Order: sequence, then structure tokens, then C-alpha cells
Amino acid sequence: MKVCDAMTTTVQLCTPDDTLRNAAEAMAALGVGLLPVTDNERLVGMISDRDIAIRGVGMGRGPDSRVGDVMTADVKYCFEDQDLDAVTENMGDIQVRRLPVLSREKRLVGMIALCDIAQAQPGNGTSAALGQISRPGGQHA
Repeated sequence: MKVCDAMTTTVQLCTPDDTLRNAAEAMAALGVGLLPVTDNERLVGMISDRDIAIRGVGMGRGPDSRVGDVMTADVKYCFEDQDLDAVTENMGDIQVRRLPVLSREKRLVGMIALCDIAQAQPGNGTSAALGQISRPGGQHA
């Protein structure tokens, strides 16, 4: 199975110039904790609820601060035509629960999350990936 067979194709985007308030409101409305940040149709970062709390509020920034000031610029991603099992294993290795999905032309085409993988392939490596992701010492530990 390929990533494109399991990914979510409807993705809310934000820009580096959006405010933290706008990003947080979009996350709340959608029930998500992460938004891709794009500039002229190019993925330039990701903003998470944790980025807003730790790099935003924790560093004294207000709700009108820019997403670009607190987003994570080092974005891990996968391609839509990659094998889903390989991406699941990679997610465990790099300890992430979700990844943006790009076309080979580097355009954002969706998101893949552990829940997408679990629904597409129940019991097929999802628990192993979650075990790897949940181990102590990840990027934000």
C-alpha cells in the first residue's frame, strides 16, 4: 500500500504571517494539533499546539505574534508514492505521529498520521511505530 492510499487529502494551511491566535483557532475548530505552514504553495514549516505553548506563550509572545516566529522550520515529510510500511517504520525512527505528504514536485498533497495508518492497515505495524514514537528522548523531550 502507498501513502496516497491512506493519507488525508484535506489539509488546513497557514502562512508564516498568520497570527498564533489564527493558528490556534484553526487547530481548535478542526480538532488537530498541527498545521502545515506554506509560502507561495511551498511547505516552509509546521506549527504545532506545542510550538504555540512552548515557543510562543512560554517565551512571552502574545496571540498576535507571527506563526513564522515560532514554527518548526526543519520539516520531516514523506512522498505520496512511498510504501506505507516504510513510512510507518520511519515515523517510529524519527518519533513523529504525523507527517506532511508531498508530491515528487515537492507540493503538499496531504497529511499522514498514525490514525490514518491504523485505519488503512489495522494491526499492521502501527503499534510498533507507536512504541517507537512513544519512547523517551524524542525531539521535544
